[in-house]
Amino acid sequence: MSKEYLGEFEELVLTMVGILQEEAYGNAIVNEIKQRLGRESNLSAVHVTLYRLEDKGYVKSSMGGATNARGGRRKRIFTITNAGLAMLRAMKEVRMDLWKMVPQLKIIGI
Repeated sequence: MSKEYLGEFEELVLTMVGILQEEAYGNAIVNEIKQRLGRESNLSAVHVTLYRLEDKGYVKSSMGGATNARGGRRKRIFTITNAGLAMLRAMKEVRMDLWKMVPQLKIIGI
């Protein structure tokens, strides 16, 4: 894995961008985290994390079209980059290697 490090929340947000694809914007990511993980997240924290990931080159953003539902405001849509995908794959490999080192635990009957 590269010397670059992602924190747990950065990894989670980057993963959600990969899952949501063309629907990856702040509120959708907050909702997806809640739905899939039952975990509350703050919209501001998600936005800060997205911008940090963009600075690192792991996501890129573009403005979507304005909608009536948003009062004419446009969404900033985030897309995972090749570097972001490579980072997620590298982190997965490291985690799998670590899990392989955990001894097989036997469940003791109660």
